[in-house]
Parts: sequence; structure tokens; C-alpha cells
Amino acid sequence: MTTRRKFLASAGVGAAAAGLAAPALAQSKIRWRMQTYAGVALADHVIRPAIESFNKIAGDEMEIELFTADQLVPTGELFRAMQQGTIDAVQSDDDSMASPTEVTVFGGYFPFASRYSLDVPVLFNQYGLNEIWGAEYEKVGVKHISAGSWDPCNFATISPIRSLDDLKGKRVFTFPTAGRFLAQFGVVPVTLPYEDVEVAMQTGELDGVAWSGITEDYTVGWAGPARYFLTNNISGAWIGHFFANMDRWNEVPERLQELLRVCMDQSHYYRQWWYWGGEARLRVEGTKMELTSIPDEDWDKVETAARTFWDEIAEESETKARIVGIFKKYNEDMQKAGRPYRYTRA
Repeated sequence: MTTRRKFLASAGVGAAAAGLAAPALAQSKIRWRMQTYAGVALADHVIRPAIESFNKIAGDEMEIELFTADQLVPTGELFRAMQQGTIDAVQSDDDSMASPTEVTVFGGYFPFASRYSLDVPVLFNQYGLNEIWGAEYEKVGVKHISAGSWDPCNFATISPIRSLDDLKGKRVFTFPTAGRFLAQFGVVPVTLPYEDVEVAMQTGELDGVAWSGITEDYTVGWAGPARYFLTNNISGAWIGHFFANMDRWNEVPERLQELLRVCMDQSHYYRQWWYWGGEARLRVEGTKMELTSIPDEDWDKVETAARTFWDEIAEESETKARIVGIFKKYNEDMQKAGRPYRYTRA
């Protein structure tokens, strides 16, 4: 670059030469590396279509190379890798990528924060969570691009769960915050690489998972070793996000930033109907897992414990208290709105 500048100055062409150089710079293709939390089979639904669509439209201007769970770095190191620029962008929840922010505990499955998948986009777009997430990640040099909902969190286990007592001693693959909450009911949270989970259930190292709904259980192969599916869930939808290294984001032209948002919104929409329909269809037509349920009077104890858990989290910081307040206000509004938003058991 120094040699080029000297050449332009000695040639006496000044601004005219600089103007000629601009088209060459504009034609330089932007290349990103993005890693998702999802394994190969799941990524084909939760992210790959959106990235392929973006690459097709962006053409010669930009290309995103997609990597699946743990392919470049372990999921727990995703945030640091993105912050440092080793990876340009990430699809994950805050919790499992261990982001050092005030919002981390609310990523993934925050117990009973949502009942349906549509709750998540409403919370972010109408109740102020987008602004909080954006501010928190800007502090640590990361761009929070958008948030969306995934599937509910149910147990898929080798032995049946029909009461709260059946949870005791179960070694379960789950998210950090979900594991922290479930431990009070005797669940033993286990951390493993995503791709090792199926084998761990086959060998008995795991008793099950509390990572997803039934759609993912079938899609990624967990419905093989897991013979039972508990219909009670601890959250109506996983909260996930798209993030980017702030410097890499700022280097992208505004038009391509907007294209990224549009394609990511399309990804959020795809998951809305894919999960919503898949959860119902596989409960009705699935042949690999027997459905079980914990009686309402027992499960009410879990929901009550969740509210206590919320209050404990709210005491940790002002930002956390603000978010818990939003969750409470939202759920109160939904309850007042009545059916179909919320219902009260007779």
C-alpha cells in the first residue's frame, strides 16, 4: 500500500488516480465465516436456507461460509471467537455461547418466559428487548442483528417421566440456565459436545435431553435412543439470535446489512411454521417415542418455582431486574387477553 501511494504521488495523478482505484476496491468480495450452534441435520432447517438465499442475492459482493456445531470452535467458545474476529458471525443463544453480558442468562430457555413461539418476537419487537440486547452487545464489540424463536423445551428420555419424582437423578443434556433451574428437582445437568449426545444416550452416559421439542429429537436422531417424550415443557420457545463481530458488521455496505436482516427474518419465519407444525405432527404421527405427561397439580409446582427463580435472577443486577419486569408485564398482559393468548385451567 505504501508503494502504491508513492507511485500515485510521483505520477502526479492525485485524485484522478484515486478515483480510478475505487472500482477495484468495490469489486473485492466480502467473505464471512459463520458458525451455528446446530449440528448438520438441524442446520439444514434453522440456518442453511437463509444463508444460501443471502449468498445467491449478494452474488459477487459478499459470501457467507457456514460452519455447524463445534466445527471451528466449541459452542462454549463461540462468543470469544466472534469478539476476537476468528469467526465473523454466529447463530446461537446467549447462554450456551457464554457471552459476558447481563442478558446471557435469558438466552436459550429461560424457564416459562414464553408459552408459544410468537411470544419471543413480540417481546423483542414490542416490549423493548431488542434495545436492551443491542446495547448490551455493543458494550462488548458485538452486533446483535436479530432475535427469533425456536421450539419448546421438553424432556426426551430413555425411561418414562410421569411425576416430578421421576426427574430425580436424571442425567440430562441441557442449557446452562435450564440446568440451573432444573437442578432443584433432582435433574443432573450434563455438558457434552452436541454431536456426542446421541451416542451418550446409547451408552447410558445420558438419561436424556432437555434441549428441544420433538421436531429436533427426530431431526437430529435423538428419538432413536430416547423412547419417551414428556409433553410438559419448561419453556414455550428457545430464544436464539444472529450476531456479528462489530468491526466486520461496520465494513459491510448498508444495503448488504439490510439484506442480511431480511434473510435472517426469513429464517425466523421458516422456523415458526416448521417447528409449530412439526411439534403437532410428530406428537400425532411419530412412532419412535411414547408420550408421557406429569399431572397439572404437580407441574404447577414447577411453574411456581420458575417465578421464584425469576426473582432470584432479578436481584443480580438492574438490567436483569428490568428484563424480568418485562417478562412479568408481558405474561400478565397475555393472561388478561385470555384465549387464545393464555388460558386458565378449570
